[in-house]
Parts: sequence; structure tokens; C-alpha cells
Amino acid sequence: MPLREECLWEKLTPQRPENTALTGEVTVDVCIIGAGFTGLSAAVHLLEQGKRVAVVEAHRAGHGGSGRNVGLVNAGLWIPPDEIEAGFGEAVGSQLNRMLGAAPALVFSLVDKYAIDCQLRREGTLHMAHNARGEADLRSREEQWKRRGAPVELLTGQACADATGTDKIAAALLDRRAGTLNPMAYASGLAKAAQDLGALMFDHSPVTRLERQGQRWSVQTAQGSVTAEQVVIASNAYTEGDWTELRRNFFPGYYYQVASVPLDGEAARRILPGGQGSWDTRQVLSSIRRDKDGRLLLGSLGNGNRKPTWFLKAWADRVQQHYFPYLKAVEWECTWTGCIAFTPDHLMRLFEPAPGLVAVTGYNGRGVTTGTVVGKAFADYLCHGDASALPIPFAPMQPLAGVGLRSCLYEAGFSLYHAGQCLRIVI
Repeated sequence: MPLREECLWEKLTPQRPENTALTGEVTVDVCIIGAGFTGLSAAVHLLEQGKRVAVVEAHRAGHGGSGRNVGLVNAGLWIPPDEIEAGFGEAVGSQLNRMLGAAPALVFSLVDKYAIDCQLRREGTLHMAHNARGEADLRSREEQWKRRGAPVELLTGQACADATGTDKIAAALLDRRAGTLNPMAYASGLAKAAQDLGALMFDHSPVTRLERQGQRWSVQTAQGSVTAEQVVIASNAYTEGDWTELRRNFFPGYYYQVASVPLDGEAARRILPGGQGSWDTRQVLSSIRRDKDGRLLLGSLGNGNRKPTWFLKAWADRVQQHYFPYLKAVEWECTWTGCIAFTPDHLMRLFEPAPGLVAVTGYNGRGVTTGTVVGKAFADYLCHGDASALPIPFAPMQPLAGVGLRSCLYEAGFSLYHAGQCLRIVI
């Protein structure tokens, strides 16, 4: 079977909303640029508070990193909670840890409230230690989160082997707050919820200009414009054009995934039998999860669009055979790549470059929950003007130096590591 370049989540979400392009002039309270997790969460929460909202999207809802996500509903950030509080200070750091620790619950509540069919599983996630150093890191994370009352548990021995389906992992941190979903279906469900609440939704409408006109903002596209008192820029890594400085405040990275055909049988059922999604502690990590039809999904950092399909198959075979050698040869069905907004310190940035204009970037690969939380926080802030609703304070825009070079160096490192995996030099 040839490996198709196709996003599995799009295939599994046939009922995606489709809207016409913006034409003419529209006036609302808030204009949102970008129909991903952040923008759609902001739209829903603004509409719930009585605001008139327009959402302007360059492609279709979920097109960017949201719909190409792994679909892990994670709690917290990549960075351990103690380090976050050390970096931000106790007051801000504890607020960020609290809000993102509760982020899966916010996602679950939206799915329940709006009856979103996104194949949600609430059994948690597994962070898997690939060596002794990784296990020590997970033990530290367990202690830090337990100190904050989080329901986490480090699995070892037979309990770990049973939960992961592999004997190549000595320990795995089970986070019961978390879960998995189909990210495109989640984004599509949020878009439908926003539309049902009265949002004006416009697809295929890339922004060409953003300017202040008196006390209002004008968001302009090729065929129309939106006039609004407030604007949310939620395009993140998929920001296009020179109408904003946002794209200079992150450097783009990529994450590819490879999905098998649906797997059945006793051997396949041994892999993550509890339904958790997982990722390992390697610096160039591998993610592992199953979908509702039993497919095995593997992913890693890097741009799969720039790699031949034989390379991606060889990489997927190597990871599968290392962790799950008891499987017979696996047929790989499709592959896709998403873009991630990276920041040097792996922390997001919130911006308010002018009154009534807010923006965010730098989720560093944690978009499902972080985007949902930030969208709600922006909505609450714009409605009430209370900055305590935000997970972190606004920061000044400070364009990064060498954005293109950083991206190239990251991609070169990822590709070299994956080549070493394919050649069985490393795993």
C-alpha cells in the first residue's frame, strides 16, 4: 500500500463546517483572526457573554496546527511546574500551573456542553521514560504535581508494561487529568458551536491589512472588511502576510505523523490498552497513540513534507519494531505534517500591542489545551478588562533574531536523528 500524504483527522471528520469568503463590510464587537483552537474557544466564550463576533479564517476551521495535532489533551506545559514558578515568580507561575493543570477539564466541559463528537477519551496520558535519566525526570515531575494535588502516578514494573504494551519502557507517568481526541473534529465542533451561538464565520479570507480607524479596528481581506472594537489574532504558527509583527516573535517548527491501517487481534490490543495517548522522554520525542478504529499513530518532530515516503515508512517501522516487536509487519496508511510556533524558552507569549488588540503565539506543541484556555482567557479579558483572567501577563513584542536560521538548525537536527533511527544507529 502506498503511503498517502493525507491528514487522518480530516478523513475521520466528514462533517467539517464550510463557510463562504468574506465580502462587503461587517461590523461586530470582536473580530477573531484564525479558526483554530484559540480563536474558536475565544469566539464561543465571547458569544456566551453576549458579544457579536466574526471569525475570519484564511482556509477552513482547523486547517492549521489545530487539525494536524496529535490530539493529546495534556495538562500543564512541557516545562515542570517548579521551573515555571521559578521563571515567572510564584504568583504568576502558580496561576499558570493552575490554569493549565485544569485545562483538560475545560476541554471536556466544552465537548460535553456542545455535544462535540470528537472521539474523546478521558483515561489520561502516559509520559514514557526511555532511559534512567528519563525515569528520574518523571519521578521529579510526579513529586512536583502531587505536591499540587494532581492525580498523577508513576507506573513501574508490570503495571508499566501492561499500560504501555512494551517492555522497552521502565516507567511511565500516568496523568489522569488528561486524555485524547480527534483534533479536527474538536475544532469543527467548536466552529459549529460558535456558528450556532450566532458568530459570523468566514472561510478562505486571509487578512491583508489590519489598521486602527478612530476608536475601532478594520480587518481587511481581498473582498471585504470587518470593523470591530476589539481584535484577537489567533493565527499562531500559520500567520500569513506582513500585516502583523506576530510572525517575527516565534520560529516555525514541524511535527509529522504516520498512521497505520486499522489493526485488530490480540497483539494489537496490547498496545496502550487503556486508551491513553503517550510520548517518550527522548529529546527528539516519539508520540504513540491509537485512534477509534485501532490505527497505530506514531509522530515526531520534523517536517515530513520534506522527506520521501520511504524514509517515513522506515522511521515508523523502526519505532514500531522497537516498542512493539510482537506486531507483524504494519501497513502504513497516511502521513501528514503540522507547523508549530516555537519560542527559545518553550513558553508562550501573550501580547497587547494596542488597546483592543490581543494576540498569542508559542504554544510549542501544546495547542489543544493551551489554545482552549487562552481563548477563554482572552474572551474574559476583553469582556471585563481584568488581566487576572490571563494565564500570564502580556509581554512586549520582541522579534526574534535569526528566525529562519533557527528553524533550519532545528530541522537539520531532527532529520539527522531520524536518519540515525532508520539506520539503527540510535532509537
